[in-house]
Amino acid sequence: MLNTHHPYCVCVCVCVCVYRRPKSQRSKRFLEGRAPKIAENVKNAMIMKGGNTSETITNALKDLPPTLTRPSLLCFQEFFSKKTDCSLFVFGSHNKKRPNNLIFGRLFDFHVLDMMELGIEKYTGLMDFKNSKCPEGTKPMLVFAGDAFDVDHELRRLKSLFIDFFRGMAVPAVRLAGLEHILHITALEDKIYLRSYRSLLKKSGCRTPRIELEEIGPAFDFVVRRTHMASEDLYKTAHRQPKVLKAGKKKNISHDVFGTKFGRLHMQKQDLGKLQTRKMKGLRKRRGPVPAEASSTQS
Repeated sequence: MLNTHHPYCVCVCVCVCVYRRPKSQRSKRFLEGRAPKIAENVKNAMIMKGGNTSETITNALKDLPPTLTRPSLLCFQEFFSKKTDCSLFVFGSHNKKRPNNLIFGRLFDFHVLDMMELGIEKYTGLMDFKNSKCPEGTKPMLVFAGDAFDVDHELRRLKSLFIDFFRGMAVPAVRLAGLEHILHITALEDKIYLRSYRSLLKKSGCRTPRIELEEIGPAFDFVVRRTHMASEDLYKTAHRQPKVLKAGKKKNISHDVFGTKFGRLHMQKQDLGKLQTRKMKGLRKRRGPVPAEASSTQS
């Protein structure tokens, strides 16, 4: 449910649940699907609309899904994170003090991990661009421009949040022709500019095509208003990986400054008398000692 007294107007209802053993195989499979796994599920996102919104917020919430995979988005007016297994959310609101407000956030263990409140200063909708769009489900290429994404602590968290929100489903491989959607996010003078482009392959007179970018929308000009960052301990806990996924350190292997791989081998002492050599008549061993009479007659 929504809490209007909270500074972000978003809260998580915490309830105490009594554990009960599943009575059927269906409920058992359902609980196993929600249990922690080595390879986690795709991060689903919820699009939520507040009680007071503007036309800009309504259209912006509608234009966000095309940049993501459609099955990973769920639109609600109330917060059902545990029921829908969603770990990302976007909440849109509008009031006199903070007009055209979008709150991007993510959860860890069904509790709020971090939130970023972004105000829309300028918005161009998806329908305002009269050109062909990328197919739904296309994985976008994310480009972050600006030193602030590497220097500023809050913008580093915002970069991580945008990567989780816009990367879509995890796939083992992507064909070259499928790399046509580009999301360009720029941090400049305390503002965030989000642009969406489509890459076009043009003739260049040689084997390598010439690449041009065509803006397909939507376009956002954000300003960072308020932030709610998780503590360093909680952030490290959320990024903790199981020991199965951690790459073990290999012995006797090193790398130099250029990335060349070196290995050290330990071999036992070899008997050179048993070493296999090239078979030649002069190197053949005689079967027995030569008699003295035979050697004298030869001489």
